[in-house]
Amino acid sequence: MNIQLCDHIVGVVLAGGLSRRMFADRGGSGDKALLDLAGRSMIGHVIEKLAAQTRCVIVNANGDPGRFQSLGCPVVADTVDGFVGPLAGVLAGMRWAASHHPDASHIVTASADAPFLPDDLAVRLRQAADSKPGAIAMARSNGEIHPVIGVWPVALADDLEVALRSGVRKVLAWTDRHGTLPVDFGPVTIGGRTVDPFFNANTPAELDEARRLLASRPS
Repeated sequence: MNIQLCDHIVGVVLAGGLSRRMFADRGGSGDKALLDLAGRSMIGHVIEKLAAQTRCVIVNANGDPGRFQSLGCPVVADTVDGFVGPLAGVLAGMRWAASHHPDASHIVTASADAPFLPDDLAVRLRQAADSKPGAIAMARSNGEIHPVIGVWPVALADDLEVALRSGVRKVLAWTDRHGTLPVDFGPVTIGGRTVDPFFNANTPAELDEARRLLASRPS
């Protein structure tokens, strides 16, 4: 597949979660994004995918940004305190894009634990968003919407901040106000197996499965 670049979109990898399920055996604390997956960090796979499709990529993460220094991307913390969920990361990405790339109309977000993103993610989501200005296009596979994988108009940043500060936490509760546009993606093939392109490694078992999938690829 030919990867298509969306120059007016900034990529945002959401790595601000607490990783409770991945590190349940040690109290739910750690950076699952930095766990090894086929010789590189899991987040490294996500960054590679988005970097090929967007103007630039930033990482949304809280705490010491130095732990992500080797990735070579700006690290941007939530602008709303309290670990209030993925919408805070979306807002942080919007604010950064508006400040550093004011001609960027949208950001595209993906979670740091989704290493198999499709190569046409950004362009297809942007095409859908262009069909209804102001709407939020979200990835869907197998009939399921993935609320943290979408294209978001930067112009909605103020509206999103008001919503967050008024207590809105559920992604779809906010996006449905502006128009949620599901975009269907089919499976990807890895090592001869068909896989949901939005497979995410939230638990040790899922991380092991991702490792098996990548190990099965032809060298």
